Amino acid sequence: MIAISDIRLCVVGLGYVGLPLAVEFGKVLPTLGFDRNPARIAELEQGRDQTLEVSAEELAEAGQLRFTAEPAAISACNVFVIAVPTPIDAAKRPDFGPLLSASETVAAALGKGDVVVYESTVYPGATEEVCVPILERGSGLRYNSDFFCGYSPERINPGDKEHRLPSIVKITAGSTPEAARFVDALYGRIITAGTFPASSIKVAEAAKVIENTQRDVNIALINELALIFERLDINTTEVLEAAGTKWNFLPFRPGLVGGHCIGVDPYYLTHKAQEVGYHPNMILAGRRLNDSMGTYIAATVIKKMLQKGIDVARSRVLVMGLAFKENCPDLRNTRVTDIINEFLAYGVTVDVHDPWVQPAEALSAYGISLVATPEPAAYSAVVVAVAHRQFLQMDIADLRGFCRPEAVVYDVKSLFPADQVDGSL
Repeated sequence: MIAISDIRLCVVGLGYVGLPLAVEFGKVLPTLGFDRNPARIAELEQGRDQTLEVSAEELAEAGQLRFTAEPAAISACNVFVIAVPTPIDAAKRPDFGPLLSASETVAAALGKGDVVVYESTVYPGATEEVCVPILERGSGLRYNSDFFCGYSPERINPGDKEHRLPSIVKITAGSTPEAARFVDALYGRIITAGTFPASSIKVAEAAKVIENTQRDVNIALINELALIFERLDINTTEVLEAAGTKWNFLPFRPGLVGGHCIGVDPYYLTHKAQEVGYHPNMILAGRRLNDSMGTYIAATVIKKMLQKGIDVARSRVLVMGLAFKENCPDLRNTRVTDIINEFLAYGVTVDVHDPWVQPAEALSAYGISLVATPEPAAYSAVVVAVAHRQFLQMDIADLRGFCRPEAVVYDVKSLFPADQVDGSL
């Protein structure tokens, strides 16, 4: 196995997961950050990160980190950490495209004794069933004889400046006992919170995928409660605050469930479960409920507009927030688009405002042209969809300033007192 002092590390994929990883490793080891997007490499070489996960100062601190978009350049490395997305397709099936492509790139550079570590979220068994054969085929080397693998699932929380990579316990695993010790020691160089060595790659894969599945199911329960309480004319936030006085009540809140993890990862587990003959009722029920919330919110706003005598087909609505969560520019799998699309289906004109999102990215990803500044007194409804700090700093008068006199204000995130808005989850 490679001596720690001889490591020449390559991080493949420089997005929300890979870049913070490359920066931390670049502080202590010779590290090459690889991404196929030349524009991304140019941006990072200039000390800028459009994901806002890493500052210019942090990039500068990584004195041993270099960047490249050239696949041939990674052949000088002997440890590869693959940190690419694992999305789902239109049928909500695992899309291994990015992972397969990254594995092929690494396979072409793989040498005897090298180690490949995967961070991407997959179903239990996927690393060895899907990725390893590609590494073997592309390199001509034999698994666990000529090269070794590890798995250390990412736990990045975009936009979270408190829980950073070094301060989050890291699960590690390897394809042999020696590889497991190597992977654990590798991450031990950068993780101050400590590591948790799992007994196998499959166990580590399963641990990661259930972290987000558990959150998804719990949020689905609270979303369902919110739907019930709305029909009972009870404020959900007040109910949760009251119930939260019990020491073991879990503090989940209703809302849209999007992003690259919670809204996606459960489908990897359910896919594998069905492949082995088990139909996961609770997980899929939770997914269906959470995926329906955007449509429910838009329909509720439309109903309230009609109750106020607003001509919906001639109306203009402002949606505040497009990112999948607060205080970050991440648009991956945002469910705010479900609200927007439902409004458009009613013939409503929709303006979208998000101070965190790059307009070009919103246009490219969803065909949405953001408005830089909402127009005063122009909207028949305002939907606060994301709890960005800029919106938290507003008061209800600021919101009403965007509204026509009869307008509906719907507060998805319950940022404002219930008696000052026309509805909330």
